Amino acid sequence: MFSLEPTPKIITFDCYGTLVQWREVLLREIGRILSSHGRSDSKEASAVLDTFSRFSHGLTREKPHRLYKSILRIGFRSALMEHRLAPSEEDVERLAASIVTMGPHSEVPGVLRRLRERYKLAIFTNSDDDLIVQNVKKIGVPIDYVITAEQAQAYKPSRQIFEHGYRTMSVSKDETVHVAMSMVLDMQACHELGIRAIWINRRGEKGNPDWLPYEELPDLKRVPELLLPPVSAA
Repeated sequence: MFSLEPTPKIITFDCYGTLVQWREVLLREIGRILSSHGRSDSKEASAVLDTFSRFSHGLTREKPHRLYKSILRIGFRSALMEHRLAPSEEDVERLAASIVTMGPHSEVPGVLRRLRERYKLAIFTNSDDDLIVQNVKKIGVPIDYVITAEQAQAYKPSRQIFEHGYRTMSVSKDETVHVAMSMVLDMQACHELGIRAIWINRRGEKGNPDWLPYEELPDLKRVPELLLPPVSAA
């Protein structure tokens, strides 16, 4: 059962997928590239994106730290090649550049505005400072703290990015709740660090019971019900 005790001060969010339309934008752009190469299988774009995710997760674990803009280009080129495509530099740049165009899911701005009435808001993201600033602008709601992998020199699920964020914000983990879509990158870290979490399961996936407890919701619409206490009757 989700609890507001101890009382949180800051609600932290993953960005890509949770707040902005990561998968939707990339599936569209990958589909256009496939079409330009004479490929029209509607399932292939999803397969390419899943392959990119596999490559990118491997790259984020390597040291020294790579900027995310580099991981995007290496990962997309490798994914397209694995699917028997010969990507041009234009293809790779088109995918990498699409990240900064990603705007919010429809319910996100309204939910964030409601939460700001009580809490400070933060983003913890596997991104670079100059990339995520464009997405935050498109969300259109003030975010008090933006914690990036570039700042922490580590990518989720590493505890390093969470601990860097808490130091930056001058709070303990018990004074936060983390809201995120990724089971592997976020719910795993929350479980291991003992952070209260809300899993945004937009794709109807099966969760990992080994990483409980987390509250599961299909999108952000009901997040205020969990995080804003009910108004007492007069």
